[in-house]
Amino acid sequence: MSGTTMVILSAFVAYLLLMIVIGVVYMKKTSSSEDYFLGGRGLNAWVAALSAQASDMSGWLLMGLPGAIYSLGTGQIWIAVGLFIGTVLNWVCISHRLRKYTIAANNSLTIPAFFENRFQDKKRILLLLSSIVIVIFFLVYTASALAAGGKLFNTVFGIDYHIALAIGAAVILCYTFMGGFMAVCVTDFVQGTLMLIGLLVVPLVAYLTLSGSLSDLLTQSGAPGGAAAFLNPFENGERPYTFIEIFSQLAWGLGYCGMPHILTRFMAVKSEKELKKSSAIAIVWDILSLTAACFIGIIGRAYLLPTVLGENGASSSESVFIEMINKLFSSHLGLPFIGGIFLCGILAAIMSTADSQLLVTASAASEDLYHQFIKKDADSKEILAVARLTVIVVSVLAFVIAWNPNSSIMGLVSNAWAGLGAAFGPTVVMSLFWRRTNLTGAVAGIVSGGLTVIVWDYIPLAAGQTLGSYTGLYSLAVGFAVSLVMIIIFSLATKAPSKEITDVFDKVAGK
Repeated sequence: MSGTTMVILSAFVAYLLLMIVIGVVYMKKTSSSEDYFLGGRGLNAWVAALSAQASDMSGWLLMGLPGAIYSLGTGQIWIAVGLFIGTVLNWVCISHRLRKYTIAANNSLTIPAFFENRFQDKKRILLLLSSIVIVIFFLVYTASALAAGGKLFNTVFGIDYHIALAIGAAVILCYTFMGGFMAVCVTDFVQGTLMLIGLLVVPLVAYLTLSGSLSDLLTQSGAPGGAAAFLNPFENGERPYTFIEIFSQLAWGLGYCGMPHILTRFMAVKSEKELKKSSAIAIVWDILSLTAACFIGIIGRAYLLPTVLGENGASSSESVFIEMINKLFSSHLGLPFIGGIFLCGILAAIMSTADSQLLVTASAASEDLYHQFIKKDADSKEILAVARLTVIVVSVLAFVIAWNPNSSIMGLVSNAWAGLGAAFGPTVVMSLFWRRTNLTGAVAGIVSGGLTVIVWDYIPLAAGQTLGSYTGLYSLAVGFAVSLVMIIIFSLATKAPSKEITDVFDKVAGK
């Protein structure tokens, strides 16, 4: 291992040790299941905002999105536009009411528990359904984060992908297992800050060191359709983007209101005043980070010449940010330790999502399944022990799913995001804003949304292709629409919610 690589490795070791220390500190402060799952509803504005955004964006922000733009051009920015719109609507419209409603609905600690309490589901159908959906789709989502970690270590240090996968999984497991929600949020705050600094600094410095015009260098790189098409957000190489393609990318924004690992941040903020601050901080973070990630894909195409990623044995396009950092700080500037810190930003993006997903899955398994269905008299310490055991089991299963080194980060995230967004998104929105929504409608929404995504993405129904491949339409858009319609139809076709339920709704709504 070269001296430069050893310096970069030292930065990684320092960073990983810091994350574990945070886990140890908060393990001493975690004595109950409410502490473990929601940190006692004590988050301040900065930690809530940055931990929510860091846990949201994952390795997709620093690897998947820049890689897609690097390969296909700026037409891929419509995903970023959709996500930004979704982020704004989630913080402005959902966060405040959800926090108030989860407190009013018997101090619900998890999204499945909120659904049960909101609709007074005595048979616990919603709790069971929601928990199963979370466990299934978060397994895939966590696997995408672990795969990104494996690719990072493999690219930077030349470590075998599977060994790298094990290292990343072990560290995430360690501090999530120990410290729970507050450890995850504090580490995510550090990680969100590091991600943003790296996203802003690297493309700017790389652009300033380009030896030629950006347009000429893009042409030399063989950009699809030439430089003009590559830089045109309405062009896809040799042809214009279709409405369906742009709509499908914008539809990613629909997923936000159905993501339990983001929604729990809203539930955990200590006051309405702090939540307002969090909204502003999160929206600004989102604008800066998404814009910078897009520029990484564009500038990286020119900066890395003569190397063209994805060709002639070079790393995949999803490694563009990694390759830029290595070339910029190790070769050009001779600052490998600083480069190592920025590479930790990628690791931060990966870890900040995986830890949140592990925690939400643990809460679904221990609080919503074990406590409510298996052992109803379990005390807080026993639930906490089951939660920690769940973190271990889910980590192992996600590790198995991510075993294939050729798995696409973008593909895994896309499938999980669609499943969660379609199953939960419409139900969350309607439960918060439509007084007439009832238990039957909520069940119909969760089942129809989740099943639609599975059918659309995995079952070949059109000339040997899945409907997603055949139509080019993102399954989240279809699943969200189907779920919304089913909620309305089944709610109106069955008995209206009781006065007790509507009284709580009116109280939250301020009527």
